[in-house]
Amino acid sequence: MKRKTTKILLGIFLCTGFISFARADFDLGIKAYEEGDYATAVREFKADGSAEAQFNLALMYSIGKGVKQNKVESARWYRKSAEQGYADAQFNLGVLYTTGDGIESDHKEAAKCFRLAAEQGHANAQFILAYMYEKGDGVNQDALEAVKWYRRAAEQGIIKAQFNLALMKEKGEGGETNKMEAAAWYRRAAEKGYLPACFNLGLLYDKGEGIKEDKKEAARWYRKAAEKGFVNAQAKLGILYSRGEGVKQDKKEALKWLRRAADKRNAMAQFLIGMMYDRGEDVKQDHREAAKWFRKAAEQGNLPAQFNLGSLYDKGVGVNQDKKEAAIWYRKAAEQGDADAQDNLGFLYYKGIGVPQDKVEAAKWFLKAAEQGNAEAQLNIGLMYDNGEGVQQDKMEAAKWYRKAAEQIHH
Repeated sequence: MKRKTTKILLGIFLCTGFISFARADFDLGIKAYEEGDYATAVREFKADGSAEAQFNLALMYSIGKGVKQNKVESARWYRKSAEQGYADAQFNLGVLYTTGDGIESDHKEAAKCFRLAAEQGHANAQFILAYMYEKGDGVNQDALEAVKWYRRAAEQGIIKAQFNLALMKEKGEGGETNKMEAAAWYRRAAEKGYLPACFNLGLLYDKGEGIKEDKKEAARWYRKAAEKGFVNAQAKLGILYSRGEGVKQDKKEALKWLRRAADKRNAMAQFLIGMMYDRGEDVKQDHREAAKWFRKAAEQGNLPAQFNLGSLYDKGVGVNQDKKEAAIWYRKAAEQGDADAQDNLGFLYYKGIGVPQDKVEAAKWFLKAAEQGNAEAQLNIGLMYDNGEGVQQDKMEAAKWYRKAAEQIHH
């Protein structure tokens, strides 16, 4: 299953907490604000002139309290506060530079603001700065810097930073691959209920990568995510129930979870349901139903589903026999590198069934499959070299492929 990077929506991080400090004008401003006398609050904050007062003014202009809502004026006061070194103002100004709300969008300026706040320990600024370095947004792409800032934000408990740091450590981005450390960060985010982290931690336990393989732990973490609707986890949990790995084998439970994932367009789950109907595993065997599910998965690019659907059309099982349709699906699987599909497609071209007869094209596909170790394709390409069909006749090349096929058949 593919892992996904956390995406950020800068607006949700805008700091909106009103700031209160003990100072004459400032105190009068806070008192007036709390009493609903916003005009007095604005006047006192302007008189105070501190970074905190300027930040509060920016908030008031942003939401239209005591003044007419004015995003441009809000940005101006954030800038004044930021220039005095106030981290929340630096952060909010960075957000505005990113969104272009009340100020011209400028991601380079945004990155500068986020860095100023990040260097003061502002956790959300650290996270966003890391993301910008990871993606090369407003700064030169730099995985090392991304890891550094993700780590600082992660250590302050930013869940998405913990997850993104784990992803980078798992992939070896910004340093050597360290799946043990990745697992540790996934766990910290997972324990706070972050579903992608639950799923990825389950994957590591499932495969024994970075941590000892433990199917029970894999099932536990998949279940946490699956029960909250995380589709890939539902599919994986269904697979474990089907195989009896980490849980007691239960085909009905497997089908339940696979259906949940399949209904949300998870291609692997759709393929596996197709296999259950094709084989009659804890469901009544139904090749038409199998074909339906194979098609759903195949249309999403699932390779085994494409091959199986091609095979059903080839044989006329569960669908009307249609060699042209078979060739279409074999080709899709073949182009993804499936050796059996390549061999079958080669045969169709050789015979001119469902496609125009083309022995050069047949030899091309037989050779691709043969190079992957497909014994039947090795024999077929050997015959073509032997007879000079679709390729220049070459008895030595024919003998080579005959030998390879024979070695497989012998074993």
